[in-house]
Amino acid sequence: MATSLRIAVLAGGNSAEAEVSRSSAGGIAAGLRTWGHEVDVIELDREVVSALRAFAPDVVFPVLHGPPGEDGTVQGLLAMLGLPFVGSGVQGSAAAMDKYVAKALFRAEGLPVADDVLIAPGMSAEQAADVVFEKIGDHVVIKPRRQGSALGVALLPDGGDLVAPLREALEFGGGALVERFETGREATVAVLDEHGREAIALPVIEITVAKGEWYDYNNRYTPGKSRHIVPAKFPTACLERLADAALRAHRCLGLRDLSRADFVVDGSEIYLLEVNSLPGMTATSLYPDACRAVGIDFAELAERLVLSALRRGAERTER
Repeated sequence: MATSLRIAVLAGGNSAEAEVSRSSAGGIAAGLRTWGHEVDVIELDREVVSALRAFAPDVVFPVLHGPPGEDGTVQGLLAMLGLPFVGSGVQGSAAAMDKYVAKALFRAEGLPVADDVLIAPGMSAEQAADVVFEKIGDHVVIKPRRQGSALGVALLPDGGDLVAPLREALEFGGGALVERFETGREATVAVLDEHGREAIALPVIEITVAKGEWYDYNNRYTPGKSRHIVPAKFPTACLERLADAALRAHRCLGLRDLSRADFVVDGSEIYLLEVNSLPGMTATSLYPDACRAVGIDFAELAERLVLSALRRGAERTER
């Protein structure tokens, strides 16, 4: 691109995923600088508004994970400041971050999801364990309602004590979502949805980890701890169903620019687990891997997302 832009990359904050955010932001900033852009990495703290006003960016790239950077809070702030920004708006971001709301929308869209139980914030872990066992048993996955990067998630494929993992999930605040455990292979589908262009599903990736492990926080962000098979070795019909489900999930949440949908594949059955509205952008992240599979390198991806936001322009209300 001939024109140099001033781009603010937002990073960090006080979420449990702040360090992942800073790692992702460093990579995005480096990629954008290769195009000759002036890039300032700005920490998400009490001075963020002053820093943004002082830098006066053409576009903001929020490279944030978890609340408040991924749940619509920061998106609302940027809209109020009249700054174009990469990613989904307030409503889509909030819906994707809230696992229960997202699943309600998925069900309304007819997408395949696992049975679940919502645990309210004020419920004790002991009460919650009784409710879960009565409704769906103890072969479950326990998740904080509004977190990412698998933080606070516990898998109980063989059942067992529910109280301790429920207590840990509830400590994040906002309640918990408990789903029936579905056995199968882990897969993910990235969606690229540039403004003014048709959204596309990128090649399906299968995720494998060491036997007896799963794609938890450590396996996500430690080099060599997981393997990304792209394109995934599923039957053609399954690949098509996964791509279609990812696009439908992206649209029903009202997302834009980018997202990544996670699935479990069990033979001919697929289960949509959740959708990430701001997927990780570290060296071990899945979204950049999917882009590389179609010839989009990391620097080009960063540039294309920025230009998408620039074409869309600033907003003051949700689209």
